[in-house]
Amino acid sequence: MPKPYPKEFRDDVVDVARNREPGQHLKQIAADFGTSESCLTNWMKAADVEDGVKPETTAADNADLREARERIRLFEQENEVLRRAAAYLSQANLPKMIYPLVRELAGDGIPVAVTCRVLKLARQPYYRWLADPVTAGELARAYRANALFDAHRDDPEFGYRLLVDEAAANGQPMTGRTAWAICSANQWWSASGKPRRGKGGRPGPPVHDDQVNRVFTAAAPNRLWLTDITEHRTGEGKLYLCAVKDVHSNRIIGYSIDSRMKSRLAVTAIDNAVARRAADGAVVAGCIVHSDRGSQFRSRKLVHALNRHQLSGSMGRVGAAGDNAAMESFFALLQRNVLDRRSWATRKELRIAIVTWIERTYHRRHRQEALGRLTPIEYETITHTPAAQAA
Repeated sequence: MPKPYPKEFRDDVVDVARNREPGQHLKQIAADFGTSESCLTNWMKAADVEDGVKPETTAADNADLREARERIRLFEQENEVLRRAAAYLSQANLPKMIYPLVRELAGDGIPVAVTCRVLKLARQPYYRWLADPVTAGELARAYRANALFDAHRDDPEFGYRLLVDEAAANGQPMTGRTAWAICSANQWWSASGKPRRGKGGRPGPPVHDDQVNRVFTAAAPNRLWLTDITEHRTGEGKLYLCAVKDVHSNRIIGYSIDSRMKSRLAVTAIDNAVARRAADGAVVAGCIVHSDRGSQFRSRKLVHALNRHQLSGSMGRVGAAGDNAAMESFFALLQRNVLDRRSWATRKELRIAIVTWIERTYHRRHRQEALGRLTPIEYETITHTPAAQAA
């Protein structure tokens, strides 16, 4: 059974079909995007249900039902935790520590994860206490550190003074000096407040070595991918595009478009590229993914995504545009043919124009000298059949 196309790709194809010109058939749009007319029709029907046009159960409703069943399954356990906790805390001369209750409930068959979630406890401190019981002072410091870390993770721009307020709002009040000591010991600094040393800001250190060295060639698909981010202004604000290109055929195998340039933008582009190749029956494990040293590509989320898909990261040098020139050339082509051709009132309008140009024009009509005057789709079809990819 073939794997599904990425959701972002399906949504873009549906938007193009809904906004098609009079007289333009769905069959032609489906061919432009490399899918069948029946598949596109099913996508449009599903989108009508999601948008409330047709009175059927949406995917969101199904997700709500699954979530409700899961909550019902855990309801009795959570009630038992609350009942036992109320009785436990009402006892006379009770030590100011609730970890013994967690251990007691675990012995009665209540999972530690459920108890900690209901009582809003962190599991790691509990397991450390279970192995080596800590003092009341150490436990209090652990709770404070946990509250500070949660606040720092949610808002990395906050300094320790603002983290104190967030921790107090979550039930862990402390002085500013205590918060500073904990943050200093754990290196939880504000992402924007810590002064930089040296002249000007420079990108951080690479998380991967340069495995490409400006040699933008590949003997087969899924050996070398390039990725980068570009932006363009619309009447509603900027729109950001992260694209992934296979060097072998110069095909854009994955992309993500959003109004914010977060690490999630790059992660989604990689996930979509892997899903698109999987839908074609290809194996991508071991492929090199080359990028610049932008913060989105150095983020922990992207590194985890590469490891999850068994991809190998690669990064160019600082200030060396030639280290990712092959990707920059694609963005320059996009700039001339789409972005700078006119002004764009809305992000959706520009998004539809970008995906339509990529799938319809660049992939299927733009012949390239490097590919022997073939389009990327033609080149992949001729040089590597599905049978060859499976082998």
